[in-house]
Amino acid sequence: MVYGTRPEAIKCAPLVLGLLEDPNFEVRVVLTGQHGEVLDQVNQVFGIVPDHDLKIHRPGQTLVDVAVRTLQGVSEDLVDVRPDAVVVQGDTSSALAAGLAAFYARVPVVHLEAGLRTGDLAAPFPEEGNRALLTQVAALHLAPTSGNRDNLLRAGVEPERIVVTGNSVIDALHLVIAANRPWCDPRLRDLAALDRPLVLVTAHRRESWGAAMESIARAVATIATDHRDHDIVLPLHPNPQVAAVLRRHLEDAPNVHLIEPATYGDFCQLLQRASLVLTDSGGVQEEGPALGKPVLVMRSSTERPEALQYGTVRLVGVDEARIVSQVSRLLGDEAARDAMGRAVNPYGDGRAVARSVAALRHWFNLGPRPEDFSPLLPAGRAS
Repeated sequence: MVYGTRPEAIKCAPLVLGLLEDPNFEVRVVLTGQHGEVLDQVNQVFGIVPDHDLKIHRPGQTLVDVAVRTLQGVSEDLVDVRPDAVVVQGDTSSALAAGLAAFYARVPVVHLEAGLRTGDLAAPFPEEGNRALLTQVAALHLAPTSGNRDNLLRAGVEPERIVVTGNSVIDALHLVIAANRPWCDPRLRDLAALDRPLVLVTAHRRESWGAAMESIARAVATIATDHRDHDIVLPLHPNPQVAAVLRRHLEDAPNVHLIEPATYGDFCQLLQRASLVLTDSGGVQEEGPALGKPVLVMRSSTERPEALQYGTVRLVGVDEARIVSQVSRLLGDEAARDAMGRAVNPYGDGRAVARSVAALRHWFNLGPRPEDFSPLLPAGRAS
């Protein structure tokens, strides 16, 4: 299994644990290592000790640097190990490069979280291109939803090579929440003790850098001023281009708490306490609904349209006035928040790992094919 960013680690870790528990499999974990200490924190939460770390990160690296170093590093590891399959997750440039390395070595590629699409190669960039290209080289596609399966079928993937599993991020969330870990960050522990309403904000996407990030920062500043009875917690992304903009607009607001990237355990607790989530993240669109939290997405499109269909997520774009209006509406309307929070989560039931392990057993002729994940449909919706 190859991963290197925090979101990849969160979604891969439960599957690593699930495979380690199955006597049919031996697991080798290879890190590409873009996210450094943040990545290590996730592995520590789940008790995962990687077998190899490529440590590809360099200051100021480009997408080309990430791809080249990953391709070279994974290719060399494959020569030494020669696994029966390589698992990659999602749509990072390192996932694509690792998949290509396996493909060139004629090792089957298993794509975890396969089939997500916006239909726009520019949004998100470069993720939309990465995941579409991975589809072409993958042998087994673990799709979170039936909509993802349909995307893969339209791309020409044979039905027998697709299993709908749900998303392993839900499994990860349930595992960490159940562990009831203490706060790691004393600022967050003290904040939780105040028990004030909380808005959780995350902003980092590459297509939002520049003017869009400025608009997001101004919107959050206005929300903080208009809702002084709420605390706003914003974990800063490690990228300095993102952090500098957010600090400039928000560091003087008394009820905005700019924190270093939260440990995964702390982030899960923040999510559990939040009244509302404002984000441009993909994974948070899945995690929020799993805990009954309304999620407003600061993007013009999403590769997770099921959340829109089921009513757990609403797109608000990056326009300052629209973000402020939509957040204020929900903060002032408890019934509207509750309606979004009670909507069915289309992304998983906490059994994605069990289905994924069963899918791998079936792929290697070691067991039956698992039944596809299918959430309950919202009231009044036909299948």
